Amino acid sequence: MATRRITQETFDNVVRENIIEFEMEPEEALKEAIEQFESQGVNLFNVVKTVQNFTTEGSDPKHQVLQALGALQKALDILALDEMGDHLSNFTEQCSLDFAHRHLAAEKSAYATILSSCRALMADGLGLVKGVQALAALLDGQPDLLDSEGQHLLIDILKRHREHVELNAATIRAIRYCCLKHEQNRQDLVQCGALPLLTAAIVNHGTSPDVVREAASALKVMTYDDDIRVPFGRAHDHAKMIVMENNGLRIIVEAAKVFAENPTVLSELCSTLSHLAVRNEFCQDIVDLGGLNFMVALLANCIDHRVRNSPFYSRMLTLGEQEKRCW
Repeated sequence: MATRRITQETFDNVVRENIIEFEMEPEEALKEAIEQFESQGVNLFNVVKTVQNFTTEGSDPKHQVLQALGALQKALDILALDEMGDHLSNFTEQCSLDFAHRHLAAEKSAYATILSSCRALMADGLGLVKGVQALAALLDGQPDLLDSEGQHLLIDILKRHREHVELNAATIRAIRYCCLKHEQNRQDLVQCGALPLLTAAIVNHGTSPDVVREAASALKVMTYDDDIRVPFGRAHDHAKMIVMENNGLRIIVEAAKVFAENPTVLSELCSTLSHLAVRNEFCQDIVDLGGLNFMVALLANCIDHRVRNSPFYSRMLTLGEQEKRCW
């Protein structure tokens, strides 16, 4: 049985009716509306469930995420670049609350507004960071929003701002979000040259935990086969390209050595390696690069459970046992 859904407007109208017609307190009106729809088997996952300041004068209040979007659009229309940063930060904060806020914003053409804002702020490093952060927040769980213009914008930012740590982290995060469960985006971005830019980000910002973690995670996502709409993906091909064309194994192993004392980054790097070790020769390459000895040393130092439980860790230990038997 298909799940029933309603629009945001339908939900807001019921809350409004409870307040005006039945003279309920706002919190009571909201609770009543939620219970009413859920009892009817309606999935409210995509609905913003907040109380608005409804009045009897027939005003049309907007949810805060739409207020932020409206303020940003006004600033964009007059190219008030100095004002756009605050509006973008406010929009990002609202989109970070939950999927419903992002979904509502997307329905109101937020993607086009955010993309245009990023274009307008290309020469302003700090403003562009806020723009890309807003884009990443909007794309989280909504990879279908990304179009060809957005793909080229993300690649262009990585090419033009290679040295900007915060901007690299935000841009790579946006790439990761738009590639999750979206095979076409993965293939398009790889074709646009995303892989060498991601590995280069790890090299260029090798001491930045945010950039290294995001880049490693994005590389891992490029090897996913998680889009149920596509019968055959290119996960294996992408893994080979990362390893054979972009020196991915060496770059990640070296990064792991740098962040040996940072379990969060290290676990992400190990997880990425596990997705790249798709061939026996790749596993052997990791051993030759010192990956196995590195993992054994970490074990001796009582490493964090996030690293110990990573698939790469288990795979390397298995390979180590195989090597012992060969001797």
